[in-house]
Amino acid sequence: MDMTSGYAYPLGATIDDDGVNFSLFSAHASKVVLCIFDSSGKVEAAHYIMCGQTRQIWHCHLSGAQAGLLYGYRVYGPYQPELGHRFNHNKLLLDPYAKKLVGEVTYHPALYGYDFDSKDEDLSFDIRDSAPYMPKCQVVDCGFINDIPIAPLNISLARSILFETHVKGFTKQNPDVSLSQQGTFSGLGSQPIIEYLQKLGITAVELLPVHDFFDEAFLIEKGLTNYWGYNSIAFMAPHSGYLTAEGDISEFRQMVSKLHNAGIEVILDVVFNHTAEGNHLGPTFSFRGIDNASYYRLLPNEKRFNINDTGCGNTFNLNHPQVLMLVMDSLRYWVEVMGVDGFRFDLASCLGREAYGFDPGSGFFDAITQDPVLCKVKLIAEPWDIGPGGYQLGNYPVAFSEWNDRYRDAMRRFWRGDSGLLPEFAKRFHGSSDFFEHNGRGPAASINFITSHDGFSLHDLVTYHDRHNLANGEDNRDGHQENCSSNYGIEGECDDAIINAIRSRQKRNLLTCLLLSQGVPMLLAGDESSQTQQGNNNAYCQDNPIGWFDWQKIDWPLVNFTAQLISLRKRFPMLCHQAFIHKPEALFDNGLAWFNRQGEPMTKSHWGEHQIRTLSVIITGNLGHADVGEIEDSTEALLLMINAGELTNSFILPQLPHLQNWQCLLHIQDCEPVVDDNQQVNLMSHSLMLFHTEFTRSN
Repeated sequence: MDMTSGYAYPLGATIDDDGVNFSLFSAHASKVVLCIFDSSGKVEAAHYIMCGQTRQIWHCHLSGAQAGLLYGYRVYGPYQPELGHRFNHNKLLLDPYAKKLVGEVTYHPALYGYDFDSKDEDLSFDIRDSAPYMPKCQVVDCGFINDIPIAPLNISLARSILFETHVKGFTKQNPDVSLSQQGTFSGLGSQPIIEYLQKLGITAVELLPVHDFFDEAFLIEKGLTNYWGYNSIAFMAPHSGYLTAEGDISEFRQMVSKLHNAGIEVILDVVFNHTAEGNHLGPTFSFRGIDNASYYRLLPNEKRFNINDTGCGNTFNLNHPQVLMLVMDSLRYWVEVMGVDGFRFDLASCLGREAYGFDPGSGFFDAITQDPVLCKVKLIAEPWDIGPGGYQLGNYPVAFSEWNDRYRDAMRRFWRGDSGLLPEFAKRFHGSSDFFEHNGRGPAASINFITSHDGFSLHDLVTYHDRHNLANGEDNRDGHQENCSSNYGIEGECDDAIINAIRSRQKRNLLTCLLLSQGVPMLLAGDESSQTQQGNNNAYCQDNPIGWFDWQKIDWPLVNFTAQLISLRKRFPMLCHQAFIHKPEALFDNGLAWFNRQGEPMTKSHWGEHQIRTLSVIITGNLGHADVGEIEDSTEALLLMINAGELTNSFILPQLPHLQNWQCLLHIQDCEPVVDDNQQVNLMSHSLMLFHTEFTRSN
């Protein structure tokens, strides 16, 4: 293949009519070598010194090169860790813009830029070749991927039902999914999986990381893996472990196409805050060897060491314009080429942190919100990291929604029976206006959840008081210590009918509040079917039945109950108000009002009763059924009555002249509830009821 200087943009490996153009950014390199491998990936068949340089971008063009070519880079430059430079041309490096990786990483001392056995640690220099232990990048023709049609959906976030799940874990054990597709993108797009999601009423799957990621060496030594995938190394390559044996990356777009045809959007959990290269003692896979001082944030006065705002050893440097460009190009690629509908940004405070601290007007936020492609998709932040000032719930730009951990904790603690939670419960149920309304956002800014991948499953939340993480190999020290959970008398699974009945009601209580609250509900896959992780609240390394969805043990009554809740949410628009409602129950308008169990409007003194665990709420909305030229005022109302206490309590339905004839839509009592002549009904402990009525006036 003949080489010419080629062109700088686009970065990565780009097919054109004459061959393939290669382009790589490195500000501090002295030489960049493109390495070509044979089809096995084991033999370095040729290498080319990249002869083009344009504004710190190295580039060349190989005429006659085609899709399928395997390649990597060797980058020359100073090895001066004290100054932040870790160039080592003995290490084969992955292209940050690689669309596909072929082969597995095999942990070996040669993967490290320094002599693994030296007393000088990373100040030493290793001369062993890492190529035999590294996967290779493959040139991809994206034109064939774009030929797969994807029907647009554009479901508003306010009307969305999110379903957080793991590509492999959700499909691995489904007996109706073909063996070759289990654990893959193709499996997630298979008919049995889609039918299950449609039965529930899910509008979007939020997938744990699908960017190609590597396992950490310390996990491999324990016989474990990074199951969740929060250890990215290639921001444009689908994780090779989620492809079928054919390894075609178009399988991802095909999955999106099938889910869209079923009315289900795809949101990706993306990890741009750190990479798989770890701290200063970590391996050299890509960024560290290409230009460590540009791609990572380093301590200003000790550039040998990484800033670790992530807790994962390093922090990706989005303050650098070329690094920011990489992230933006990655996001656009997944939208325009792979067809996804949005992103959830892991540890998003890292992405918005400038040198002086977190800033909602940071370069990353400004770039993404002005981008003509990305401003149209769903943007969700995990609004914290472990760095200084990292907890930023409610402080993100208006284009973002945020995971609301205050909602999670309030709901858990309220239903557990903690004292003094009435005001906090009401604020979270109302949509958390105290966090999100100040900059003009509505309830959809709050992503409400009871559980997520990180922590107990819903079943375990009501089954275990303590974490049980011994399988992680860290002597049960890892994972959250306080889970706001309760076992109701016995730790773990039991045969006690009374305890199991309470647990069953509590799962339904929490799911009901989640689906009826203002804001956007997010279900953790398996919560609707009583899936257990055996008390493990940090199953990040459990790529086995602990972390997989068990399709043989599904609580179908709970599945049906969840589907009923989702159906109710879709039926009643007032559960998805666009703006925060600060009016009481309203005649012919949107309203939300709180009552005590005597049917009286809540007063300041009522809210201060710390031992009270009962409450009612009425949510109203204008039906808007009138035809053109006709004046018709209609109000639809829902009444939710809640008893989080340990005793049966009687409730009086609020007596409002325009809202009468309440009909019970849903309850979790042992028998059908009866409203007596005094509009009074009994609620057993740990239970709730939902009523509905409608009032219409025509002129």
